[in-house]
Amino acid sequence: MRTGLKWVLCVFVASQPWPVLSRDNEFTLIKSALMSDSSGCGIVLFGDAGVGKTTLARSVTKSLPDRVQWIAATESARSIPLGVFAHLVGSATARDMMAFLAAARQTILSEEHSIIGVDDAHLLDQLSATLLHQLALDGSVRIVATIRDGEPVPDAITSLWKDGYLQRLHLKPFTKQQCSRLIEQALGGRVEGLSADLIWEASGGNAMFVRHLVEGAIEAGTLRQVRGVWQLRGRASVTSELASLLDVRVEQLPPDILHALHLLTFGEPLELDAFTALAGAEAVEQAEVRGLVRITEEADRLDVQFTHPLFGEVIRRRLGVAAARRVRGELVRTLRDRPVVNPGQRIRLAELTLDSDEQPSPDLLVAAARDAIALGNITLGERLARAAVNRGGGFPASELLARALLWKGEAAESDQILTAFDPEQLNELELTLWGAARIANLQWSMGDADTADQVLKLLRSRVSHPSLTLFLDGLCAASLAFKNQLPDAIRLSRRVLAEPDAPASAVEWAIIGGALALAQAGELPDVAAVAERGLTVEAKVDGLLRYLSAFGEIRALVLAGDFAAAERRCGDILRISSPGQYLAWGMANVLAGTVEVARGRFGQAVAPMEQTVAALTSESAATWSFPARLLLAQCYCVLGKVDGARRIVAELRTRVGRHVAVFEPQLRLTEGWLAAADGTVSLAVDKALDAARLAAESGQHGFEMLALHDAVRFGDRDCAPRLLELASTIGGSLAQAYRDHAVAVVGADADAVRAAAEGFERLGALLSAADAFADASSLYRADDNKRQALDAAAQADRLAGLCGGIRTPALKIAANPLPISAREREIAELIAAGASNKQIAERLVLSVRTVEGHIYRACAKLGVGDREALGHIVTRR
Repeated sequence: MRTGLKWVLCVFVASQPWPVLSRDNEFTLIKSALMSDSSGCGIVLFGDAGVGKTTLARSVTKSLPDRVQWIAATESARSIPLGVFAHLVGSATARDMMAFLAAARQTILSEEHSIIGVDDAHLLDQLSATLLHQLALDGSVRIVATIRDGEPVPDAITSLWKDGYLQRLHLKPFTKQQCSRLIEQALGGRVEGLSADLIWEASGGNAMFVRHLVEGAIEAGTLRQVRGVWQLRGRASVTSELASLLDVRVEQLPPDILHALHLLTFGEPLELDAFTALAGAEAVEQAEVRGLVRITEEADRLDVQFTHPLFGEVIRRRLGVAAARRVRGELVRTLRDRPVVNPGQRIRLAELTLDSDEQPSPDLLVAAARDAIALGNITLGERLARAAVNRGGGFPASELLARALLWKGEAAESDQILTAFDPEQLNELELTLWGAARIANLQWSMGDADTADQVLKLLRSRVSHPSLTLFLDGLCAASLAFKNQLPDAIRLSRRVLAEPDAPASAVEWAIIGGALALAQAGELPDVAAVAERGLTVEAKVDGLLRYLSAFGEIRALVLAGDFAAAERRCGDILRISSPGQYLAWGMANVLAGTVEVARGRFGQAVAPMEQTVAALTSESAATWSFPARLLLAQCYCVLGKVDGARRIVAELRTRVGRHVAVFEPQLRLTEGWLAAADGTVSLAVDKALDAARLAAESGQHGFEMLALHDAVRFGDRDCAPRLLELASTIGGSLAQAYRDHAVAVVGADADAVRAAAEGFERLGALLSAADAFADASSLYRADDNKRQALDAAAQADRLAGLCGGIRTPALKIAANPLPISAREREIAELIAAGASNKQIAERLVLSVRTVEGHIYRACAKLGVGDREALGHIVTRR
């Protein structure tokens, strides 16, 4: 982001009042407690500093007609008797405090305040607390007070809620969803889901911290807008103002507790036993009592963590480089003497050693980098691998670094690292690892399938070890599947999976290729068996390979109509990503978007897919950006966002190639959806049939069935026999529903079409259900059954709303039935869109005279005098 623009944006955001997010349940509870007919005399709000206690309480009192007096207790006024009430009652003139207290109470009552609001009531001096206690006891005013968690509170205030005079409400931090809405309202635009999650995690959902982190990220240039979506790239920065606020609390800590927090900030989470050995039991106990740390049970151990994520960040900022390295060294010398029992501990030890006053060995760094990549923490894997490279880790370190960069979407640097090695100087194992990383990077990240093929040819010529040959077979199966060579992909995949002792990585690549090829081919039971085999190896391979292997499985579940299982599988994948991994996050969104679009939930799918398209560039994720754009284009088409759909489809046409050949039929079908959205229904049918033809030629019989059903939805009936044949062969709930719908519409059986629509809805395929109800409405109307026609149209309209407000040819006809032919209606809609007769003729491949004839006949049937009136009536304008 340019410096000038960044400064203007930062000043603009900082100068604007931040939005107040509604908390309806809490608002209602507070308001009820302050009503005159309430059983108590008010309410006290507890919560962390900045969580929004005062903002919420003041918004409630502002909504009431009562006379309200707000006071704010402060540390400086704590030493002054009745200091917080000084502006109301004046200075003390009597030495008798009780007399002064009585006079103060009388002065307040004479002002006729109905409600007293007290901010930071834990800072009240004893006399002020006593006065508030007396006002509550005699019910002369109602009280709303805020108290910060973990702070000592005067006894007079504590007794008010203990004795039931004040209700007690603990205000929780914002949830992820609330935090995302707050950021979007503040920035005035959509925020990438992963970026919102990162800010939520860093802030702990604290409203004040969220604001400072957003402003700090804009100032640092790490939060910026890409394709209309705000993205955070890098750490959420702590502003100096926020650091000062947290510093106040840290500066008051005794040295032993501060030292304990120094250790925790670099070792979090730490096992309680190790933390106690380092910091001392007393310091640990006091840190917990003060609300600075929390102890949680994890499996068979107790872990210590900060109660708030930003405490560690602030403490790190207070330490110099030398001091930080010394503290990490303390941790390393304690932890390395303990047995390393899992990869997580090895990763922790390597990371600490790297930044300490101890020297890490290249072997430790390489092993930890491999663990991190296997666990899906690619950012850390890159850091450890790069450190190993710099410390003489050789080829193993460089290969790991290249893999990490591949998974991060930094394709150019990954390829640069790999091409620096001469393959002639590598042994068979090294050559295989080198080639696999290059092929994956070239094909899936850079979209260069031709060069990837050359590398594979080199490997085939030099690798002869049986296990390594199996690995190459698996990798080749995955490559062939995406290049739309399905029979060969299935053959190689089955060869690998038939070997019980095949290496885990060979099995995983074979699953990636086999599951996708089998799903596209419509061989659904075989996909389930392949996916089952994947469970035996997923813990032994790169964590992010699971995204690729799940792709075919999820497509098969969708094709089978088992949307619930597909959603569960997506949930499994979403849970394995770690912060900062935008490629992984985008890949997971593609999986989830596949299910959402198949279910017809376009309104829910469009925002995540817009964010995904912004995150996945063609330069770093050539393969995954393609299906992301396909899904977004389909959403735009049915939601009537034709300009956006046209732009995305145009981008897809420039990006298609051998590396994404498997998606070419889907691109052709998307062009059909675009034609339908544009009003050119005959072209939509042609595109759908062409997509089915392309799919059939490459053996994508599963997708061929989907394309043929779309042709039926667009109004074609001639393709029904082939659709019925495929549905019978492929099987599954969705195929049966397609069969029922096709048989019913070809037979013009309105009741059967309605039954098919109900079947689609039970299955969860809402788009098909909406169109089938629309078809039923048209057939009922043709039979002059107006009541059933209206009811079916109402069901279609209801489902269209559930889909996000979709518009399809069938829905348009049901909503506005006219006694004209399909071709006449198509021409009328193009007239309504502003097309001239010549433009219509060119789009429909007709002569201008033929177009004029259709217009003449349509006008005669509808009793209108010209083409403009025809355009108006067909769109009901």
